[in-house]
Amino acid sequence: MSDDSGTGLPASLEAAWGMRSRTSPGPKPGLTLERIVETAVQLAAAEGMAAVSMVRIAKELGVSTMALYRYVAAKDELVDLMVDAGIGLPPTGQGDDPTGWRQGLSRWAWDYLTVLRRQSWILQVPITGPPITPNQIAWLERGLAALRDTGLTESEKLSVIMLLSGFVRNWASLTVSTAQAGDQRATFRYGSTLSKLLDEQRFPAVSAAIAAGAIDDDQDDADAEFTFGLERILDGIHVLMRKRLT
Repeated sequence: MSDDSGTGLPASLEAAWGMRSRTSPGPKPGLTLERIVETAVQLAAAEGMAAVSMVRIAKELGVSTMALYRYVAAKDELVDLMVDAGIGLPPTGQGDDPTGWRQGLSRWAWDYLTVLRRQSWILQVPITGPPITPNQIAWLERGLAALRDTGLTESEKLSVIMLLSGFVRNWASLTVSTAQAGDQRATFRYGSTLSKLLDEQRFPAVSAAIAAGAIDDDQDDADAEFTFGLERILDGIHVLMRKRLT
């Protein structure tokens, strides 16, 4: 629900940007937008996003469901505010990294991965549009700042951050899901199982990977694949920069 304020944003999101008061008249003076969002985040962290509903949040706060609608007009708005609270502000002092764009983007990616693993419920929220809340824009600012003076166009800088963000989110989703299933698969060796199922003539490339021990290499750092992928993305960005400077 938008209004004629000029931003086109719901009142609750304008409040997040400090453009409106975060309080609203009502019978429950202790109820605030911050309390509603905090309660929703705690519920998501404990039970997952499936447990988050306006009815449940109201119950946790000891208010009527209608009382919540004085502060947030729809659940979608609340979810936007939850994600913003969950990711928080990026670590300070690293956006304009004096050691260079590559180190700056690498730190950005690792910091974002840490947040998504800590607040893994965020991964259950589908991406339905570009970032619009204050903390999300702060992360975007830090990523773009690392690309200052690289010779890339502003459009290319945004594309780089989109690429990195998707890569980090995908890896976070994969590793969180794997960790959650870890107990059930503690004795399951993927490569060994596949080797008993595959016809080497039909799947020669996969068979070669199994034979080399690449698939069941449990000794590697759990994030070795993340490091490998991140470095390859940064290599590609470096190639693009060289083209822009020639």
